[in-house]
Amino acid sequence: MNTRKLNIAVLMGGKSAEHEVSLSSGRMILKSLDRSKYNVKPVTITKEGKWLIPPGYLALTDGKPGEEVAPSPVVTPLSTGLALQQTAEEGIDVVFLALHGTCGEDGTIQGLLELVDLPYTGSGVLASALAMHKVRSLQIFQQAGLCVARYRAFDRWQWEKNRVTLLHGLEQELGFPCVVLPVELGSSVGVTIARDVEHLAEGIDRALEYGNEVLVEEYLAGEEVTCGVLGNLPGHEPVALMPTHIIPKTHEFFDYEAKYTPGATEEITPPRLPETLIRETQRVAVVAHKALGCAGLSRSDMRIRDGVVYMLETNTLPGMTPTSLFPQAAAAAGMSFASMLDRLIELAIAHHEAKRKKVSRE
Repeated sequence: MNTRKLNIAVLMGGKSAEHEVSLSSGRMILKSLDRSKYNVKPVTITKEGKWLIPPGYLALTDGKPGEEVAPSPVVTPLSTGLALQQTAEEGIDVVFLALHGTCGEDGTIQGLLELVDLPYTGSGVLASALAMHKVRSLQIFQQAGLCVARYRAFDRWQWEKNRVTLLHGLEQELGFPCVVLPVELGSSVGVTIARDVEHLAEGIDRALEYGNEVLVEEYLAGEEVTCGVLGNLPGHEPVALMPTHIIPKTHEFFDYEAKYTPGATEEITPPRLPETLIRETQRVAVVAHKALGCAGLSRSDMRIRDGVVYMLETNTLPGMTPTSLFPQAAAAAGMSFASMLDRLIELAIAHHEAKRKKVSRE
């Protein structure tokens, strides 16, 4: 029986606006990986895009998960190419992705890891890119028969050229309040609820600080629910976890501060909803997961209005911070954080082997 420990690199940080959230996720994963099964190496991408790869692997005094990891030594920043080469040469078995947002959750890093033939957790290139692009994912949800809010999307150049016309059209088509958000960003960064034309214009300008495309949606008053999906081995159905009912206590909606400030939001698992609606949110989450082609894990955010479940977005690398929702849902299903990480590593290896077999047959 092979009892060799697997070498796991936990990749965190990145150049996106979600850098700090990613670091928090990475630290939580580092603390929780079972040292009896894994040699663990933290790999950090700085905000400038440099890679910090410490020599060797982290060790704990008693070898048990759940303790603080030893501090990393000072290391020389590497370019992406040299970092990938070093990671491959060091015999990494799985890259555990704790990256969020642009260049982490959008298929970019997944493509790089595919090129160097390294298994990684979460979804592949295509599913990651589709889920990250809110307009493309909404179109896919509609094609899969799911309900979505009325929306309109446009880019920076359309806004600069037709500002007045766009504002008038949005007011007529969507009304107020409406939600303004960047097309390719997560963690509710850059999101605004606009209640009049002036705030709508300000929200669009703010969203454009994070990218070149803007999505404006009708505001759906109702219950906010999120539902995690745990992927399965190739050829098997993914499984929906118990949904979580989200009730912001100190903010108007589930924005960045409400998500990551302890106590700012009431998160109820299982949700205070009829059983029929709980099952429907689970069904919708699985349909969205499969429609996008996700693997490993996902977490879909929804709104329930007048008994109808509306899909908002799917996160392919949901947060793993102390306040994150996916680990809470896994715990409600009787799965410890460490065992959940074990499962994600197992799925990463299985999906990588399946892709290798596919390539060998072509």
